[in-house]
Amino acid sequence: MIMDFVVAIVDRARAEDMLEVYRSHGLPIVLTMLGNGTATSEHLSLYGLEATEKALVASVACGDMTRQIIKSAKRRLFIDIPGNGIMLAVPIKSVGGGRTLAFLTGNSTPDGAVPELSFEHELIMVIINEGHTDTVMDAARSAGAAGGTVLHAKGTGAKQAERFLGVSIAEEKELIIIVSKASEKAAIMKAIAENCGPGTPSGAISFSLPISAVAGLRVLEDD
Repeated sequence: MIMDFVVAIVDRARAEDMLEVYRSHGLPIVLTMLGNGTATSEHLSLYGLEATEKALVASVACGDMTRQIIKSAKRRLFIDIPGNGIMLAVPIKSVGGGRTLAFLTGNSTPDGAVPELSFEHELIMVIINEGHTDTVMDAARSAGAAGGTVLHAKGTGAKQAERFLGVSIAEEKELIIIVSKASEKAAIMKAIAENCGPGTPSGAISFSLPISAVAGLRVLEDD
């Protein structure tokens, strides 16, 4: 059974509408987080947009349900049209326990079939010290990134990180989410590491996740 972490990033004014899309499919749990967009003024002007506050809506769904949710978001919120947000699915490798699996899948029985997945896009996650979003995004854009979404967070494990990395780690954090083509991921992460990595004021730590389905990224797909 294929399971996905299905994520939608939309303007905050549309967050409730996106929640309704998720709820209409009977998902057991839906999370909402608040953040801000990082698109440049050039990209905003290109699509006639204004800088806005963002909401990230996420849940766990099985493969068929993932496709249904994205289809509903396209039909009801036109998520596949640039400027209306983005939606993506990140494959889940494992789930912690049978009861958790039953809860997330509505007691569906795994069929054991694992279809071959093709990952044309990747989700780059960058954890940085608060206040350094512009610096990190400048580095990412220099390697081809179009934009991202920043979420505010509070970190733990500062003492362990200082021992391991040899640098002081601030507790106030920002999490930048960047969707890129798989072919551009390595260059973007390299640019971030070289310009903003551990030991710099940004203290950026990045990793990437595969994306099995995506909608609303025509700016990447039309190159």
